[in-house]
Amino acid sequence: MLKHAIAPARFFSQVPNEIIRHPRLSSDAVRLLTWQLSLPDGVDQRLSKTAEQAGIKKTAFTRAKRELAAEGYFHEWRGQGAGGLWRTRQLVSNVPLTEEQALAVRDGVTPPSDARPAVGQPSRPAVGRSQEENTGENTSHPLAERGARALMAVCHAERRLRLSGRDVKELAPLAGEWLSRGATLQEMRQELTDGLPDRVHSPVGLLRDRLTRKMPEPAPEPVPRPNPLRACGGGCGRVIRPVADETECRDCRLETAGSDASGAVAATRRGMSAVRASLEAYVQARPAG
Repeated sequence: MLKHAIAPARFFSQVPNEIIRHPRLSSDAVRLLTWQLSLPDGVDQRLSKTAEQAGIKKTAFTRAKRELAAEGYFHEWRGQGAGGLWRTRQLVSNVPLTEEQALAVRDGVTPPSDARPAVGQPSRPAVGRSQEENTGENTSHPLAERGARALMAVCHAERRLRLSGRDVKELAPLAGEWLSRGATLQEMRQELTDGLPDRVHSPVGLLRDRLTRKMPEPAPEPVPRPNPLRACGGGCGRVIRPVADETECRDCRLETAGSDASGAVAATRRGMSAVRASLEAYVQARPAG
């Protein structure tokens, strides 16, 4: 095979061979990504608009977008802006980025050292291009989002557990459940990374197993706060802490109960005396024989 290539003097983009030869990216995905990366600095174009210009049909675009997200070349976030409108923010990059790295680029933080910069874009985040799109859809799931951030923090520090965007989305609810049960990030990191083999063939499978098998027990129900102190209503001058709705201390309640019992006994005796007197009067009034 003979090749003849002349390097262009201007209007060119440097695309890594990993993208052109990627075994899991379709030709539509590669075309979509390289088209986006070739756009001049300052051009803010949504991925769907790029697909339209590149002649990629809707079904093929959906599939290509999914492939790019799964391999870390495309990231997307939906959230509510300062004006109350929901918007979609998109990021494409010429190297795969973890979710944590993509968030750093989105938020203007210095990209991680293992993310190689793209050529010709020095004035904006060097590893990618971002777009924003307003939408009325609310897809926010706080618990899963917390779980995703925790997973990214764990996996970023352990290269054997690197996950794609699709993997993070799959495992985020499990990680979120850990956090809802009171687990800390340090505890999660310890449980997920302890005793890792030298080579992890399926990081998502290993993490799914550990997140499920080592799930902490649910957090205990909170103990109700004790009732406030109050003065005894029996007049003894003591301060009591009611267990339920009682208003007097134990001694005053016993004293009151004793007084009530004495009165009841006296009333019963009076009633019995009256009955005996009536019976005696009846017997005496009956004629003899």
